Amino acid sequence: MNRADRPRSVLVVGGGISGVACARRLHEAGVGVRVVDRGRRLGGRMAARTVDTVVGRHVVDTGASYFTVRDDGFAAVVRDWQERGLVRHWTDTFHLSDGERLVGTKVGPVRWAGTAGLRSLVEDLAAGLDVEHPREVTEVQPVTGPGGPGVLVDGERYDAVVLAMPDPQAVDLLPEDVARSIVDGPPWDWRPVLSVYAAWTRRGWPELDGVFVDGSPVVDWVADDGRRRGDDAPVLVVHTTPVFAASRLDDPASAVPHVLADLSRVLGVDLEEPEWARAHRWSLASPTRTRPAPEFALTGDGTVGVCGDAWGERSRIEAAWLSGHRLGGELAERLVPGRSPGGLH
Repeated sequence: MNRADRPRSVLVVGGGISGVACARRLHEAGVGVRVVDRGRRLGGRMAARTVDTVVGRHVVDTGASYFTVRDDGFAAVVRDWQERGLVRHWTDTFHLSDGERLVGTKVGPVRWAGTAGLRSLVEDLAAGLDVEHPREVTEVQPVTGPGGPGVLVDGERYDAVVLAMPDPQAVDLLPEDVARSIVDGPPWDWRPVLSVYAAWTRRGWPELDGVFVDGSPVVDWVADDGRRRGDDAPVLVVHTTPVFAASRLDDPASAVPHVLADLSRVLGVDLEEPEWARAHRWSLASPTRTRPAPEFALTGDGTVGVCGDAWGERSRIEAAWLSGHRLGGELAERLVPGRSPGGLH
């Protein structure tokens, strides 16, 4: 069997929405693809936790809070999710706080929520794919040989590898010359965030969906998770400012009392002590800037690609999906000449 006729293989490292969207498009084009992720579950920063509340079991989004829709291709995916009850309209209006009280509202695009948490959407995209987790990848090495260019991933050969992750993590896996060519300079800085989620016995705050905060040294964003999910569970999720998060990355739990104290000021109410409160660390929560064009990076020989939410106009879930989807299409065209890369999922 010559190189053009043999089955092609791609390894996608990273089980967030960009990696799974890339793998989905490759799979639909007939390319052999496997997804590996170091986490116990897929989802990446679209993470969720199932917790007990006074209204019963409740899924809390501890990472990304919502998504918006602009692109027609992504809209087709969202319509399918909506028809199957996986997503719901959440709101188009968030409150504003000056750090001391609520000072008004802001209307924007419709924000969508996952009815079972945003992670469930990544898991839905991954249905039927070859997925392995947890698996840690330590080295990615492009190679050449009789079979043409390829890449060794921890000693296992593939035709191509996709690194669906923040570029500081991608750079750590690649040889220096490859990393320099694909990322086009040093990796960009990323902001850390601590996500503090807490449950109360009753809802003791004003009626709201979410709050953009300006002026607090601790709190940057607040989401009412009961309103987001639609079950009115008395659960709030708070994202800290990057500066505060950076000072507590080694001990996220120590941030909880400071966040709860500032939360009362942000909302302008005296909150009761919650039944429980927990913290999650996101060391690489969002990039300080993005790369608007192209939507992904790919070596000239097509053996190593990088995708994710930093490769778009703004860092958001839709940008991550587009980045992976378009990289998958480009790889499919290269690996299976003359074959359509497949339609939208």
